[in-house]
Amino acid sequence: MATEATQHMKAQSLKPQRLGTQDSSDVAIIGAGPSGAAAAAWLAKRGLDVRVIERSRFPRFSIGESLLPQCMVHLEACGLLDAAKAGGFQIKNGAAFTWRDRYAAIDFRDKFTPGPGTTWQVERADFDQRLIEGARQLGAKVEFDTRVEAFVADPERPSLTLVDANGEQRSLHARFVLDASGYGRVLARLTGLARPSTLESRCALFTHIEDRIDCSRYDREKILIGLHPEHPGIWYWLIPFKNGRASVGVVGDRATLEAAGVNDDERLWHFIRAEPMLAELLVNASATRDIGRLEGYSADVEQLHGPGFALLGNAGEFLDPVFSSGVTIALDSALRAAPLVERQLAGEHIDWDSQFEQPLRRGVATFREFVDAWYDGRLPRIIFNDQQIPRIRTMISSVLAGYAWDEENPFVAASRRRLNSLAEACTDMPRHSAGKDE
Repeated sequence: MATEATQHMKAQSLKPQRLGTQDSSDVAIIGAGPSGAAAAAWLAKRGLDVRVIERSRFPRFSIGESLLPQCMVHLEACGLLDAAKAGGFQIKNGAAFTWRDRYAAIDFRDKFTPGPGTTWQVERADFDQRLIEGARQLGAKVEFDTRVEAFVADPERPSLTLVDANGEQRSLHARFVLDASGYGRVLARLTGLARPSTLESRCALFTHIEDRIDCSRYDREKILIGLHPEHPGIWYWLIPFKNGRASVGVVGDRATLEAAGVNDDERLWHFIRAEPMLAELLVNASATRDIGRLEGYSADVEQLHGPGFALLGNAGEFLDPVFSSGVTIALDSALRAAPLVERQLAGEHIDWDSQFEQPLRRGVATFREFVDAWYDGRLPRIIFNDQQIPRIRTMISSVLAGYAWDEENPFVAASRRRLNSLAEACTDMPRHSAGKDE
């Protein structure tokens, strides 16, 4: 496992490299998304020379537009909250769920864990641009249109081989490297740390729309998550933005989605029309961009760190979009790693396994338990049960609001056992929604 990855890193370091120029910095960060911007802002504020390398040119489209309130804590901690606030994004205070004729809502302001209870629904192109610009204003240097072609791991002086938009190659030496490359998973690939996720492979079809929703019952301050009335395992999101726009998508196994039409446009709208509430809300909607497809997105790695580097957010592990945990995990990883990088560069010994990886993975494991409970039907039975004890509801609300590291919460400390017991007690929901045939 880790031994094979270490051997692969050594093999990488033996490859001959012919480079045009060489450069150096204290910290190199691969990727200018939320985790990269947060880490860059935190470190630059403390006087470190930070270089962010981004293969795209911003602003650029990205999926994952519904944030969780825990994000607000991290944005404030890294100094980017004001930059994000300036976007005037749609307020989000919870999540609503629909299945056939049932509707349930969870208000994140009514939760077990202290902290913010509201956040935003954001168009990521704008949100990500504001974060990385905020990091730049705090002193981080950012290079767009530049890709990482090779990496040499080293506990004191790791190095990257970079190629810019003109095809010119150069070397960047750093004292530490953070990989915030998201789905690109640059260092996981280059170091041999990537491994398949144990989650079932799924496919998402999505687009942005002018929603033209004219319904007084619709709450724009909550993400709407729908369950297909007949197909267990297929679910929807509707994320409202400001100015009457929204993100909408459907997630399921590829075969079922493929069978619903001759192209992704036809497939997405077929499924939207099949869900009663979405069909009503979006009867006048029109797409503002081509239908996107994302599949095989769940991923994992052998470990989240190595000699002179660490992996942040989706560059390490990505679960599933159902509870919008991606940006939360990304920001949490950045705000765990950045202080450790500062301390290590100051000469302190850092145990990256016990001080970074293990604590981070505990929260990810909590989200994983909730994802598993969603797909096997335990969580829908809990959510749609109208006899739930209010205090238990606040504990579930806390996890869904992103506070997945709060060990004081019984649904964090013992997620699986608590979810099992509660689902067993919720007997009034037909088991078809739990992924079983009636």
